[in-house]
Amino acid sequence: MGKAAALANIQRGGKVMLVSRSSEKLAKAKDEIISVSQKLLRTTINNNHEDDTNTMLLEGLISTAVLDVSNEDSVERFGASLTEGLWDGLVFSAAGKAPHGPITELETSQTMELFETKFWGAYRCAKHIAPRLNNDGAVVFVSGVLNRRPGVNCSPLACTNGALEGLTRSLALEFGPRLRVNCLSPGFCDTERFDGMDSDKRVAMLRNTAESLPLRRVGSPEDMGEALHYLLTSRFCTGVVLDCDGGHGIRQYASAATDPMRK
Repeated sequence: MGKAAALANIQRGGKVMLVSRSSEKLAKAKDEIISVSQKLLRTTINNNHEDDTNTMLLEGLISTAVLDVSNEDSVERFGASLTEGLWDGLVFSAAGKAPHGPITELETSQTMELFETKFWGAYRCAKHIAPRLNNDGAVVFVSGVLNRRPGVNCSPLACTNGALEGLTRSLALEFGPRLRVNCLSPGFCDTERFDGMDSDKRVAMLRNTAESLPLRRVGSPEDMGEALHYLLTSRFCTGVVLDCDGGHGIRQYASAATDPMRK
């Protein structure tokens, strides 16, 4: 989702810095953003430029940095290294591996590991990077629908997302009026997060979820990128947890064929 937010910003003429603990993932994400942006440029404002020229223009808008957000000293040094006056927003979308299963069977260390990246990573970045942002800038976290609409065997994500949303509201008070702080709560999205799943199982999972939603589809990275850009740039929006979930929060679980309330 961070990549989608970066793409949405690039398409509006902004600059971005992609940050990850993996240099390989950074290189891949940068190449993908450039490729998608080139396709847009061919049909819009820069359609007279050759691809090589477009690539050079885009290269200048995208920088990368390797950072392990679980190491506070590294995050502090990274924040101190940022050029003042250059950055307006921070989007934190790192999540790590999300464990699923009954709480009585899951290793507590698995939930602690999720917290370490998704919550404490966000906490550290807010502490050490947000102070370097320009006035009237914004911080945006990413939680998820499983906080307020939990699922069976999903307690690790439910409590981690809840903690992030609480942090959002607290920091909106603490950082305001200089900075705004918001949080995106995505619904079910078809992202590369599921690339490791069995293909048939993935298709069935996506179809089953889509059929239960009012919009009859799951979300896309582009949907989330647009929502994140809104939270970054809306000047009268702070302390907000924005549901972008295709109606997940109001979806109906009962089968229409057997639900007596529908007869």
